[in-house]
Amino acid sequence: MDLRQLRYFVAVAEDLNFSRAAERLNVSQPPVSMQIKALEDELGARLFNRTRRKVEITQAGLLLLDSARKVLGDLRRATEAVGRAASGEAGLIRMGFTGSVPMLDMFPRLMRAFRDQYPDIRVELSHISTARQLEAIGSGDLDVGILRPPYHFRAAPGIVVHPIWRDELMVFLPASHRFGATEDPLSLRNLMMEPFVGVAPDIGCGMYDHVMTICSQAGFAPKVVQDARELGSVLALVAAGIGVAILPRCYDRIGIPGVVSRKLAEPGADSELILAFKTETLTPQLQRFIDVALLLEVSETARGCSGWNAVPRTG
Repeated sequence: MDLRQLRYFVAVAEDLNFSRAAERLNVSQPPVSMQIKALEDELGARLFNRTRRKVEITQAGLLLLDSARKVLGDLRRATEAVGRAASGEAGLIRMGFTGSVPMLDMFPRLMRAFRDQYPDIRVELSHISTARQLEAIGSGDLDVGILRPPYHFRAAPGIVVHPIWRDELMVFLPASHRFGATEDPLSLRNLMMEPFVGVAPDIGCGMYDHVMTICSQAGFAPKVVQDARELGSVLALVAAGIGVAILPRCYDRIGIPGVVSRKLAEPGADSELILAFKTETLTPQLQRFIDVALLLEVSETARGCSGWNAVPRTG
């Protein structure tokens, strides 16, 4: 039994006429009759009762018809799925992201826009630190990442990065802090003698190196009295009065009681988020995701919603 025989059988069963079935199949009638006879011989059962006036399907034929339609339908769907995957219309993208990414307005906009355009491409999301994302992209365990790199970041050879979002850095203070009552931006130099709460350096978060760098540029090394393994936990330590912290503005949305935030006075005190992927593993699905991201960047820039930068940067 082969697929051609099943196609011929289904056509005859639906038309109950060998000539019309042959016309629909775009073949001559003798091959259709021969394949149906070969199928009956293989199964050891008559599938059609034939007379000069009509063709009737037998009970055995009715049983085979249901299964044949299912087999041919599964084959058609599988063929279509393979075609969509090959053209980038379906498949899977494995994406990593840092903990702050879901707090940004642009992230749900990007995911919604991509889902609307390509509903058959599934995006598998993983919360992973910046350093771990870069390792996973390099090893092929991730297809793409949205990460917050250190201040002086250079991508490894073969890794392409697109700066996509820019998030202002802010100082987070206990509400009772002497600077808590002022609305004016704070200079980093005002924080030279302050105890700091930071993120643990061993988890691979880009914010640790970033804060150390900008403080060094201001002429001091922050005195970190306690660290945490998640940026969100840093705010809880600030609320407890343990120290101050420098975090991206998006963490202001958490609204932890006992914590106030102030802008930094230094120009350019911001943090960049980048889209990173490996050129060797750029799939059609991932290319479509990047295309949607860059198209959204153009749209948001035109609306005056800056924070995107589509200039590629390779290391």
